[in-house]
Amino acid sequence: MTTHAKIAARLLRSAAAFFREIGGQGTPVSEQMEKNARTYEAVADLVERDPLGEMPLPSEADGPKDLQ
Repeated sequence: MTTHAKIAARLLRSAAAFFREIGGQGTPVSEQMEKNARTYEAVADLVERDPLGEMPLPSEADGPKDLQ
């Protein structure tokens, strides 16, 4: 049996690979796809290292309200 965190990390890494595949096709969004891939990998690392960890969210003035 595996943990939810390990499953989530695997899914995030798979999504990162997908973004890299799309970005590697030389599309106009290649740079954005690479940025997405790095972000998903970073979150996968966080979930693996500290599944119950917390991080501060941006204030209402700094970010979208749906994150709060």
